[in-house]
Amino acid sequence: MLGFLFIILLLSGIVLLFYYTPSVESAYNSVKDIVFIVPGGRIIRNIHRWAGHGMVLLAFLHLIRVFYTASYSGKRSTNWLIGVSLLLITLLMSFSGYLLPWDQLAFWAVTIGANIASSANELTDLLGITSFVDVGGFLKKMLIGDENVGQPALTRFFALHIFLLPATFTILTSIHLWRIRKDGGLSRPAEAEPESKVSNKTEKWYSWPVLPWVELSILLFLITVILFISSFINAPLLEMANPSLPENPAKSPWYFLGIQEMVSYSAFTGGILVPLLFMVFLISIPFIDKEVQYTGHWFSGQKGLKYTLLSTAIALAITLITVFIYIRFGWLRDWFPDISQGWVLFFNPASIMAVAFILYSVHVRKKTRSSRMAAIVLFSTALTALIVLTIIGIWFRGPNWEFYWSSSQWPTI
Repeated sequence: MLGFLFIILLLSGIVLLFYYTPSVESAYNSVKDIVFIVPGGRIIRNIHRWAGHGMVLLAFLHLIRVFYTASYSGKRSTNWLIGVSLLLITLLMSFSGYLLPWDQLAFWAVTIGANIASSANELTDLLGITSFVDVGGFLKKMLIGDENVGQPALTRFFALHIFLLPATFTILTSIHLWRIRKDGGLSRPAEAEPESKVSNKTEKWYSWPVLPWVELSILLFLITVILFISSFINAPLLEMANPSLPENPAKSPWYFLGIQEMVSYSAFTGGILVPLLFMVFLISIPFIDKEVQYTGHWFSGQKGLKYTLLSTAIALAITLITVFIYIRFGWLRDWFPDISQGWVLFFNPASIMAVAFILYSVHVRKKTRSSRMAAIVLFSTALTALIVLTIIGIWFRGPNWEFYWSSSQWPTI
């Protein structure tokens, strides 16, 4: 499905390129022409948009499936690292295309991303070394090419979106698929008999002609779903980007709203530190979990399922309680206006949740003497918190990032 969606994105993107102009003066109007003047342009743009979102969603689901079947162990560890890289590239491909329409939604979403990148200065300011090591400024300028989102940012995002990221994705995907075959195919339980020992030939599925028909069915299914969605839900296009009129609420793409929610607690902790720790955890999994038992089994057996469900419940409770306290009663800066920024930086809802999940994982590791169970606990708690925070960001955050039960409660001018 991911491969087919990528092909759909390439083909629809090529069509859009015939009409798109990558300049701050013309980008918005060229997108308007695509939507309102070019025959079929609206459908093509919708297909491109929703296929991109579908690719992000399926990439996350694929990561979850591979993790919970322990398909990262043994000789498959290299492919796990390639897969994590492909997930990041998928997110970057989608995000880089977000700026190209040059409307209010795109402009302010990327502005949020640039400000998150510059939040590294919170730490260097605390250490008093920003004048010597301006990490935040460097990251921001590397991302958008200037102090503010403008033509340099549009040019960079355009180059990344149409060439650098797709080319990298294509190369890594080719290696990824090759490694699957080289590593013995999709992971399966160790007790599963190899094909050569199957006595009943009717239990075999031959690559030809079965596989091509299966893949064709999947392709037709995807095309049907994408066309159906694109016929009824248009890709958003707000007013032309206006740097002097901030969008309120300014929200990043849905797949970054969990991070944006954490950023509201602390820009550095929520936007850089916690996501970086999670990425380090993903990369280190094959090197920490050396267990081979239950490879190919969902949740590594009944014990893993128990800890998955327990971790999900605990993470749900911790996340909701922490966010409730923050929304209802405020946090350190509200209680102690003169408190040091260091406390706010390292003692906030995002850091508390992260530390709680890590400590629980360490506890399970000592209790079960199993690195696999510890990894399941940490992954499950982080995934649950991310889903909850994303839901809050999508449906319950309004103007000024205030909490509202419904958008009907938003203040009106």
